[in-house]
Amino acid sequence: MSEHGQAEGAPAPVEGARVLVVDDDLSLREFLTILLERDGYAVRAVASGEEALAEAERDWPDLVLTDLNMPGIDGLELLGALKERGARAGRDVEVIVVTAYGSTASAVEAMKLGAADYVTKPFNNDELRLLVRRALGRRALEAENLRLKAALQGRYHFGNLVGSSPAMQEVYDLIRRVKDTRISCLITGETGTGKEMIARAIHFSGVRADHPFVAVNCGAIPENLVESELFGHVKGAFTGAVRDKTGLIVSAHRGTLFLDEVNSLPLAQQVKLLRAIQERRVTPVGGTREIEVDVRILAASNADLEDVVARGEFREDLYYRLNVVQIAVPPLRERPADLVELVRHFVRHFAEEYGKPVTGVSPDALDRLKAWPFPGNVRELQNTIERAVALCAGPVIGVEDLPPRLARSMSAEVTEEVPRFPPEGVNLDAMLARFERRWLLAALEASGGNKTQAAGLLGMSFRSYRYRLAKHGLDG
Repeated sequence: MSEHGQAEGAPAPVEGARVLVVDDDLSLREFLTILLERDGYAVRAVASGEEALAEAERDWPDLVLTDLNMPGIDGLELLGALKERGARAGRDVEVIVVTAYGSTASAVEAMKLGAADYVTKPFNNDELRLLVRRALGRRALEAENLRLKAALQGRYHFGNLVGSSPAMQEVYDLIRRVKDTRISCLITGETGTGKEMIARAIHFSGVRADHPFVAVNCGAIPENLVESELFGHVKGAFTGAVRDKTGLIVSAHRGTLFLDEVNSLPLAQQVKLLRAIQERRVTPVGGTREIEVDVRILAASNADLEDVVARGEFREDLYYRLNVVQIAVPPLRERPADLVELVRHFVRHFAEEYGKPVTGVSPDALDRLKAWPFPGNVRELQNTIERAVALCAGPVIGVEDLPPRLARSMSAEVTEEVPRFPPEGVNLDAMLARFERRWLLAALEASGGNKTQAAGLLGMSFRSYRYRLAKHGLDG
């Protein structure tokens, strides 16, 4: 016990919590008020159930401690009325009932009606204090869970995706139409367009929002571990399987499984995934018992899956299972009208995150942003604005705060028009080399130094990208 009589490991008092004491015995009301105020609660005390309901209307309490046997509205009626009014108003209250010794039947009835707990007279002071702390602790935890859930839904609700261009309006319309269904969706788009954000928006704005969202980067899982990661395994299934492991599909039960870079799945695992989708059952590696699952599948690919199917690298039947509805996320260059809106959004976000008084972007800096093609799409723009906010010394981002590659636009160099040919001629190889070098570096910066992603941004294989870097002396 602590010096205040609190059991070790018991929850601490919820400072400032509002407690309403209801008892027709004046001396007991005064005693309970003193006892609970010592723990830091804001205590009000009334003599009847009628007064308690009137007081609750004025200031809704966090906890009610009520006697069970009172004239007029007794403790059970008060409990029922509080729960009913709370339900209508979208709120709740913890109720602890105090009952005479031996009246356990009434106490059980109170618990059925929603009481948090009960205590019998004569009660132990420390026991009562502990019951109050536990009830208020549960209430505080539930309130925090609701707050976090609301914040999560606010962050990923499709209405908060940034962009009002016609291309994005089409995406929003599809999200609205599929969010409350179990239908599988294939989300397509270039690297950095926000495919996972679209998947999260579908999940968190739909009927499965209260259940897990499990995101899997299929391309990041070593091939020999894909089956174990997705379907789980039982102890002893293979060397190193020292305990049972729950697979990611089962972890997403009643929620959503998002398979990013689904084109990276090995063919053997594609077969097993197809069966899991069709039969809604999975079998862990080394196991014999099937596990039923209710999972909504969202998949994404930055490669054209039809081409991958045509090359025999992806099963056609799985492709059609995943591609029931296709959501094509447009690249940033195809929705230039959204750029200014996105810039404002990221400036506000990172100014708050870094605690800096940055409020906007200068006209010159905005012109540079508009002129840049952003091969890394929204992700590259986000990284660019984060860097600018972090470096900005004043309230407005200037050209000097932008990455050097944005000092001038290269768009003038990308043109189908034939320039006026100089009489002295040109060194085409040198000109093309300079052009190639700039784009190799731009893709590397846009991908945060990830060469595999940089190669994808430029539409080439990793091997070809690495060769070109070496050719320009950039592979050090």
